[in-house]
Amino acid sequence: MERRVSQALFAGAERIAVAAQISITAGSVSGRGHVPSAPGQPPNQDTGVLAGNIEATLPAPLRAQVASSAPYSAPLEFGTSRMAARPFMAPARDQERAEVVALVTRAVNSAVRSSKR
Repeated sequence: MERRVSQALFAGAERIAVAAQISITAGSVSGRGHVPSAPGQPPNQDTGVLAGNIEATLPAPLRAQVASSAPYSAPLEFGTSRMAARPFMAPARDQERAEVVALVTRAVNSAVRSSKR
């Protein structure tokens, strides 16, 4: 059961990571014509480092994680005293929540059915 549920959790984490990446890269102009996003909106892509450093991992059995290793991820997500937040992870999580719950539910149900055989 643990393996199936961990696989479902990882698949869900991957969905969240992709949704976060898409929110950053959708409709933005990178490079010389870069325009910063409005406060409260996901950051517009500039160099591609932020979106490129978002990844899903399984740090332990039955535990999935989505994180960005870009050094400015947290200030963008939560804001600072001088800059309003431009969240990209929390909205991606919220957007994918129902599908992740469904993936895990199916994995648990499948494992339970298999164990009864």
